[in-house]
Amino acid sequence: MSLHAGRYAATRSPRLAAGWNLKHLTPPSRLFGANGLRTGPDGRIYVAQVSGSQISALDVRTGQIETISAKGGDIIAPDDLAFDAAGNLYATEVMDGRVSMRGADGRTRVLRDDIPCANGITVHQGRLFIGECRIGGRLLELDLNGGAPRVLLADVPMPNAMEVGPDGMLYFPVMGSNEIWRINPEGGPAEKVAADLGVPDSVKFDSSGCIVSTQVHSGEVLRIDPRNGERSVLARLDPGLDNLTFVGERLFVSNFNGQITEIAGNGDTRNLLPCGLNGPLDLAVDSSGQVYVADGANLFVLLPDGALRSVGMLFSPGYPGYARGLAAVGDGELIVATAGGQVSRYRPAQNQSEVLAQGFDQLYGLAVAPDGSVMVAELGMGRVLSIRAGKVEVLASGLRDPVGVALDADGACLVSEAAAGRVVRLARSGIETVLDGLQRPQGILVRDGKLYVVDAGAQTLISFDLKTKERLTLAADLPVGAPPGVIPKPLRGFPPFSGPMGPFAGIAAGPDGTLYLSADGDGSVLALKQS
Repeated sequence: MSLHAGRYAATRSPRLAAGWNLKHLTPPSRLFGANGLRTGPDGRIYVAQVSGSQISALDVRTGQIETISAKGGDIIAPDDLAFDAAGNLYATEVMDGRVSMRGADGRTRVLRDDIPCANGITVHQGRLFIGECRIGGRLLELDLNGGAPRVLLADVPMPNAMEVGPDGMLYFPVMGSNEIWRINPEGGPAEKVAADLGVPDSVKFDSSGCIVSTQVHSGEVLRIDPRNGERSVLARLDPGLDNLTFVGERLFVSNFNGQITEIAGNGDTRNLLPCGLNGPLDLAVDSSGQVYVADGANLFVLLPDGALRSVGMLFSPGYPGYARGLAAVGDGELIVATAGGQVSRYRPAQNQSEVLAQGFDQLYGLAVAPDGSVMVAELGMGRVLSIRAGKVEVLASGLRDPVGVALDADGACLVSEAAAGRVVRLARSGIETVLDGLQRPQGILVRDGKLYVVDAGAQTLISFDLKTKERLTLAADLPVGAPPGVIPKPLRGFPPFSGPMGPFAGIAAGPDGTLYLSADGDGSVLALKQS
């Protein structure tokens, strides 16, 4: 594996068993999503990627991407970025409550590790300001010499990416109240600047001194004059906008899905980077052959041309939460297991979801029995649960990182134990080993008497005949799991949006027998089919 285009990609093509073909249904993603943006001293756009635990630099002239802080490195889940006059890079690590500085010499050190939900960040005249994106959050000035932070404002409902305006006031979006506020950095009360927006999540200033703000819910980019309140819409894009930056007079905005868009002065838009996948995570296929892709903050359907169309996202009505496990159970109806610990029935076309059960610790794969029972893996407690009619039954406990779930022809529940390197059957007499000798099995599927296993540790897809016990490697060197030598650090999650965010290379089958795989190594969806 090597670094390519800002994300890990395989240096060699997958090896396939005889008679099998593989293709990318979606192109590899160039980033692990796109969150905070900041123009660096070198004129490149620096991109924070929370789910990928990575910072990349994008050259807007050439499109080339360089990894600045890689997955598995010192900075974990960076959400927003800022530079000082000396070229030092500051990053908020939202899941660990940290603020770190990567010096111009390339060395990183933690400035604070006690800032819950550290998110928005800006540097002004050598002073460092931070916001906590949580209900009851604070605006802080950090002492670069290690002293206690100074609290500018407390009990703010989810402040986010901020900037000091030409008037010397600190401007910040308040997501919880759907407003933009400002405060004097020297102290004093906060003032409301704008209200009734589209859930603002970033604030920057153009050369005329006007606010430019992304709206995560509506997908609008607004221009607001703080002197008189006049506002206009610069562009209407997809919901999920996260941040923005200027390169000279050129305006660029980011989206959770990895898309970075340039907005021209006349409102025309150009995608500098296309929509991609943070993972992806689990997959599901309905009876018509429609492929659904769970990608945490987004749920996509895969179009015939390989494009991804969002049918729900974190801030859309009825979205069940950070989607990880997935099963299709009817026309346009899905069962979703979230990283927030809920199992829900979701109808994206109607913007409706119904919580079937909640309060669990790190849910992963699930399967639905003919009687409607939902079997789901609870990794955090080492259990497999059955949920039916509001009642929860523990089918098995003491498992080592249960991840994937499938049902065999007899209705027995099969589970992949990622930490044990095996797949087990939950029988009445106890837990039986079905297949072992794996490295880190994740997604599993049973079809026509065969068990299919995505081994993210070995980067392989295994076929195992449940009757004859024949084992076959259908594909090797797949772009799944972490690349060799990289040990990803745990992502603790971002309440209330998500609990711990772990990887899940899912698998599903279409009506024609096509196998669909989540290739979370390069951010794509793969299709394997027998000739």
